[in-house]
Amino acid sequence: MRGRAFTIVLLCVIAVLSAVPALAEPLGLPTVSVGVGKATKPGDVSVVLQILFLMTVLSLAPGLLIMTTSFTRIVVVLSFLRTALGTQQAPSNQILIGLSLFITFYIMSPIWQQINKEALQPYKAQTISQEEALKRAVAPARKFMLTQTREKDIALFLSMSKHPRPKNADDIPTLTLIPAFMISELRTAFQIGFLIFIPFLVVDMVVASVLMSMGMMMLPPVMISLPFKILLFVLVDGWGLVIGSLVKSFG
Repeated sequence: MRGRAFTIVLLCVIAVLSAVPALAEPLGLPTVSVGVGKATKPGDVSVVLQILFLMTVLSLAPGLLIMTTSFTRIVVVLSFLRTALGTQQAPSNQILIGLSLFITFYIMSPIWQQINKEALQPYKAQTISQEEALKRAVAPARKFMLTQTREKDIALFLSMSKHPRPKNADDIPTLTLIPAFMISELRTAFQIGFLIFIPFLVVDMVVASVLMSMGMMMLPPVMISLPFKILLFVLVDGWGLVIGSLVKSFG
């Protein structure tokens, strides 16, 4: 198997080298020049502004992913779970964030498919304008956030912004909906975290009571309760229960 793999790699290298010009010829290095000139047409300024806007959106993409999707609730709940278990850095932050991202992709995939079907593909086919594409792309995301946001949180930000009372959900500004959605997600995540803490807290209390009754007050209860908490979590299929409950909470 190793010899076969080596042969395949060697053939690939030969194929790549055969596509490269003769090595005897010197390879020229590309040059890049940057300059500031005077715009002769309004379109030149428009293109520059569009590029600047695109770069700004790309730099804010991680923040938009966190603020407008299910990522916040998931990562906060998983952090509470690790604290309740008392396993310090197991699983690590990278694993928790990666798991939260993939669960977010799983939950948000129907919404993103709808955006791709109703906004991106028609815009690429030049059947709708850019403004219409943006409007269609925002609509599914707003619908998702509205279903997960409390009216009390929306009213809070509307009152602070002194915005007139909206007649319906479509009149709620997106810049008002996003922070209200964030607060609602944090509240829900803390509620789930409280429920996660209860069984592990019971285990800690039982272990501490047993140690105190045996006169072993110098022995840290965490050292004894940690294996029991891990065993309890595994026996009840804790990961399946937590992840399943999180996904169903967005239904």
